[in-house]
Amino acid sequence: MNNIFLLLGSNLGNRKEFLQQAVEQIEVEIAPLTCVSSVYETQSWGKTDEPDYLNQVLELQTTMPAREVLQKVLAIEQSMGRKRKEKWGSRIIDIDILFYGNAIINEPDLKVPHPELHKRRFTLEPLAEIAADFVHPVLNKGILQLKNELNDSLIVKKV
Repeated sequence: MNNIFLLLGSNLGNRKEFLQQAVEQIEVEIAPLTCVSSVYETQSWGKTDEPDYLNQVLELQTTMPAREVLQKVLAIEQSMGRKRKEKWGSRIIDIDILFYGNAIINEPDLKVPHPELHKRRFTLEPLAEIAADFVHPVLNKGILQLKNELNDSLIVKKV
């Protein structure tokens, strides 16, 4: 079994409802959740003129290969109405694979660990809540340490 961490984000419509719908679909399509962070409200990152996000981190265990997990999360996003129009644009739902166990995957459309997670407060706050001691397999630092070393001043608050 592999411990997988996913980051959910939504900044359009009924954000909380979209997060819940994604959780339900992930449990059906991939695996039951073993841990769930609180929901956090976050200023838009990348394109700062966009609406605020709700973010949440999920932990699950599965033997499903990472490539299949990616295909499943992309299918869930699409089924929920996600449109990929512009980088960092607003979205109904975004599901990122943060970690797939301790695997290091570097393929054109699948990079694990997520290459930007250590720079983003909106990722590290909820991740540290449920996996503070998890060690980043590339940086060899715990999540809490990465969060404490963060320079990102984005406002992230628990809802």
